[in-house]
Amino acid sequence: MSGQRRLHPETLAVHLGLESDAATSAIAPPIHLSTTFERAADGSYPHGFVYSRSENPTRAALERALTLLQGAHEAAAFASGSAAAAAVFRALPAGAHVVVPQDMYHGIRVVLRELLVPAGLRVSEVDLRDLDALEAALTSATRLIWVETPSNPMLHVTDVAGVVAAARRAADLLVAIDATWTPPTWADPVGLGADLVVHATTKYLAGHSDVLGGAVLAARPSDTFERVRAIQRLEGAVPSPFECWLTLRGLRTLPYRLRAQAANAATVAAFLVGHDAVTAVHYPGLPEHPGHAVAERQMREPGGMLSFELAGGEAAAMRVAGAVRLWRRGTSLGGVESLIEHRASIEPEGTATPRGLLRLSLGIEHHEDLIADLAQALAHEGGTA
Repeated sequence: MSGQRRLHPETLAVHLGLESDAATSAIAPPIHLSTTFERAADGSYPHGFVYSRSENPTRAALERALTLLQGAHEAAAFASGSAAAAAVFRALPAGAHVVVPQDMYHGIRVVLRELLVPAGLRVSEVDLRDLDALEAALTSATRLIWVETPSNPMLHVTDVAGVVAAARRAADLLVAIDATWTPPTWADPVGLGADLVVHATTKYLAGHSDVLGGAVLAARPSDTFERVRAIQRLEGAVPSPFECWLTLRGLRTLPYRLRAQAANAATVAAFLVGHDAVTAVHYPGLPEHPGHAVAERQMREPGGMLSFELAGGEAAAMRVAGAVRLWRRGTSLGGVESLIEHRASIEPEGTATPRGLLRLSLGIEHHEDLIADLAQALAHEGGTA
């Protein structure tokens, strides 16, 4: 597709990695399951593939597709989002200091606290909505600012351009965006100045709750990304060819799935705002959300995730989650089915997540059916919409 004008996301997603198979002319790309590749008589590898831990044709196709879709320089696919994120932190110099958000995905916080801090990484948790607090946390040893926006599960919105500007005023400082909640076409972290973009491809990109995967994308060449690539190839925490193929297939419908999920989130959020049993709705698409203006500036859509709090606290939240009939009670997000979760009970002891909070991942069902199910689950918790 080189030399052509920039294609629209819907067209780009369909044709990514869709070159016809050279051997058979099949439209659907093959899955290359082989772990090893034959050398030529002179000892060379004519197609560039040696061993699937290091490189595999199906994984290479996925990495090219992710690079083009994100508008990045290159990508490295991993076996999970956590493996991808850990590779970024582990690629930093020994004794490096990083700044992470106070509200963030608990799995990465656990990786930091239990694995990486004991190995010498220094971590400061900062409310990244406060750029002055961010600047105050930076030291001569800081090498990375990790941004998650909107955050999980409180949907705090961080001004990415402001964080990037703070990083540019410091030396040797990279900005990495966990974009799991903001896939293309909802946001453009590369365009906002991020150096690295991380996805749990398990979520929106694969999109069907049947694939585990992750990816690190580099906006431009860097020594840090080269170390990420070395970690990927030497340690082998890579997705299987079948998982790569499934993720490629999921990408084909990504823009249309995202459109439906964003529309559903906006409609469900509006319903919850008007319900007597609900004390707070965390969703950046609402004008009253404290990060609404920033979200409008840096996101094309406010996303497909929201959380809300109930007046009856944890007991009410558990009752509501237990009473739904259509929503599925599950720990994940980004699939075609809508999920509801009592978040605090899945997070480690001492979590700051409110005990009365439920997190919603919007699928692609009809919004009237989703709202009707929530309405009947909420009916006994104090009032009606």
